[in-house]
Amino acid sequence: MSESSAEAAVAAVASASEAAAGWRRATGLAGAAIGVIAAGAAAGVAIERMTVGRGMRQKARLALDSAGPYGSLRGTPGKAYADDGTELYYEVDDVDPESAPALSPRRRRLFGRKAPAPVTVVFSHGYCLNQDSWHFQRAALRGVVRTVHWDQRSHGRSARGVAQTQEGRHVDIEQLGRDLKAVIDAAAPEGPLVLVGHSMGGMTVMALADEYPELIRERVVATALVGTSSGRLGEVNFGLPVAGVNAVRRVLPGVLKALGQRAELVEKGRRATADLFAGIIKRYSFSSRDVDPAIARFAERMIEGTPIDVVAEFYPAFADHDKTEALPLFTDMPVLVLAGVGDLVTPSEHSEAIADLLPEAELVLVPDAGHLVMLEHPEVVTDRLADLLTRAGAVPAGATVSGYGSTSSTARRG
Repeated sequence: MSESSAEAAVAAVASASEAAAGWRRATGLAGAAIGVIAAGAAAGVAIERMTVGRGMRQKARLALDSAGPYGSLRGTPGKAYADDGTELYYEVDDVDPESAPALSPRRRRLFGRKAPAPVTVVFSHGYCLNQDSWHFQRAALRGVVRTVHWDQRSHGRSARGVAQTQEGRHVDIEQLGRDLKAVIDAAAPEGPLVLVGHSMGGMTVMALADEYPELIRERVVATALVGTSSGRLGEVNFGLPVAGVNAVRRVLPGVLKALGQRAELVEKGRRATADLFAGIIKRYSFSSRDVDPAIARFAERMIEGTPIDVVAEFYPAFADHDKTEALPLFTDMPVLVLAGVGDLVTPSEHSEAIADLLPEAELVLVPDAGHLVMLEHPEVVTDRLADLLTRAGAVPAGATVSGYGSTSSTARRG
């Protein structure tokens, strides 16, 4: 690197750091913790600023937003109501009659000789995302099997949590399990189920099992747990040095609570430092260097769409989450446990711990993949999910499942 380039890099890093500091001063809140998380991303954003002007970056985001097809799939809408009255939004993609599964010998063994009620695959998304995070898998399975995609409370098109807005309560994972039960009761009241959950969505599936074990025993024929954890999330270091992790753990709950109380000001700060947050989102969502910019922007839009007060309401739930004792309920069915090796949010070791307790489960570790593995390497996730549905008898072995997403990596099975 030339002397002038080095000077430009230093100036760019300083500019990024100054932007972060300005946002912290604007909120007046424990900026040190946020600074620790942002530091790595700031450097990457700073280098980009050496060659790409702010106006050009803004134009690029607008172009990606207008041209990107991701998140455009829609199904038949429906509403369910949680036990506290929160309105939960879901969509159903029904089976194309021409590609409906035949009554194969395996399906006869599973469901008897009469034509069974269609299997319904219920997808639960993660923290700060929405149902569109399953875009590629939804596109691939459309018409082949009945699917339900829903938005967790306070996310996507679902309403803000009543218990949170009216009673000031934080969300707990147990509540999310009850929310999932309400969606199932409304969207799939009968017939066999396949449960698919990513990150917080996987925890939601475990909470459902913990709260309603009879539902799991009687109706669930397969489960997929993607990039998730059954507990001990308080030990995750997010790829940070020990001192930084300790600082974040010590002050982040209080920081988020305070930020949530000043949501309007914080949202302005997020917009003002969009480049910095884009770098943070990319670092903690993906592991590959060559992620499609449209995919990165799609993830950014979903996460940006989660208000800071919602982020604050959900965050404490993860430290308390422990559903290890619910895992044996999934023993007598096909189970897929899949994770990205480079996941900094729910490290793949947590998926390996789940698989250790479910020895018959298929464990798939995807190299060069981060937390949003279903977007980063959709072909791997879709392939293993299609195989799971076949093993469960949900689709016939000869069913055609579209291969959405480019094949860019090979999964390693545990």
